[in-house]
This record gives sequence, C-alpha cells and structure tokens, in this order.
Amino acid sequence: MTRVVLVALALLAFAGPAAAQSPERIEIDLSNFKFTPSTITLRHGQPYVLHFVNTAKGGHDFSAKAFFDAASMEARDRAVVAGGEIELRGGQTADVRLTAPAPGTYDVHCSHFMHSTFGMTGKIVVK
Repeated sequence: MTRVVLVALALLAFAGPAAAQSPERIEIDLSNFKFTPSTITLRHGQPYVLHFVNTAKGGHDFSAKAFFDAASMEARDRAVVAGGEIELRGGQTADVRLTAPAPGTYDVHCSHFMHSTFGMTGKIVVK
C-alpha cells in the first residue's frame, strides 16, 4: 500500500501544472468602411490574439473602449490599445493579446470622420 501511495505522489510531482491554454488567433480586416468580420464572438476567460490588418490605403481605427477596458492584457498590449482604440495606417498590422472579459456585447466603430456613418461598425460578443 505504501508503495502505491509513493508511486502516485511521484507521478503527481512529475506531472507539473497543466499546460496553459494556447491563445486562439482571430484576424480582423479593416477596409474601406467595414470590418471583416463585423461580429467577433469570443468566450469569457479564453485567451486570444487579435490580429488587425488594415487592407485599405488610408488610415482606420478599431475603437472598442468598453471592451478593451474590460479585457485582461499585459502592459505592452494595453499600450497598443491606448484610449480604447487601435490606430492603423494603410497596410499596417497589429497584434493584441488578451483574455476575453465578462459576457456581453461590446460596440466597435472606426472613429475617423464619417467612417462609422458609412458602415464601419461592428460588435464583439463575449459568451
């Protein structure tokens, strides 16, 4: 019996902590007056890498202040979303690593003049 307990303890000691979850990568394209996808669905507490690509020639931003304020992320990623938005020049890309916040629906828009009026809006749904 003692031998079984010792073997079990040894196995537990070598097993170590469970591997951290790998973040899921989601590409978000910013083009002339639209986001693709326009609705992004995430799972609460799950890690993600949001990969932003501005496929247009001109600048756009991805403004989602309430979402970025609620999401967990490290300082380097928090700096990328300063003020709750990611600003990208034409052709530029950016990655943001985060953990999805509490369930809810978060609005997204481009804050450049008239861009949201022309349809550059979306939402992030966290389940």
